[in-house]
Amino acid sequence: MADDIKTDETVDETKSNKLLGIGIAGAAVMVVCCFTPALVVFLAAVGLSSIVGAWMDFILLPGMVFFLGLAIFALVLRSKAKARAAGSPS
Repeated sequence: MADDIKTDETVDETKSNKLLGIGIAGAAVMVVCCFTPALVVFLAAVGLSSIVGAWMDFILLPGMVFFLGLAIFALVLRSKAKARAAGSPS
């Protein structure tokens, strides 16, 4: 029965792993869309090339900053959880 109960460290580690994955994946997508013509080609393929313009930088760059910040937050959360786990005797 004690095995079924998750500790705070396990929950924090799981949450930080999930946040880190989302942050890295989102940042990778934003980088690909910002620095390559991948988004322009995709939008042209689906018939939405008319919305491609200067607005893309106003959407993609803040998105990239957000996802990079999320990845950094996850790394900080992970390091705090590891420090807490190392400091507490179990």
